[in-house]
Amino acid sequence: MSDDRKVGTVKWFNDTKGYGFIEQEDGGEDVFVHHADINCAGYRSLKQGQKVSYTLVTNAKSPKAENVEVVPPDAP
Repeated sequence: MSDDRKVGTVKWFNDTKGYGFIEQEDGGEDVFVHHADINCAGYRSLKQGQKVSYTLVTNAKSPKAENVEVVPPDAP
């Protein structure tokens, strides 16, 4: 597991099912994200098009995002 933070854009997120996918900024396979891995207060959800940072974990199925945080709109 790597501690390097990655950046990407939410491709889609299903509030009902509690998961979605992130498109990696540097290319590569889309990354699975589960609501339990979103760091925020209150209801854990993401919106399509939101910029996020995350820790990339590779498992047998596919890349997964952990420690997901929304990047503020005014951040570089």
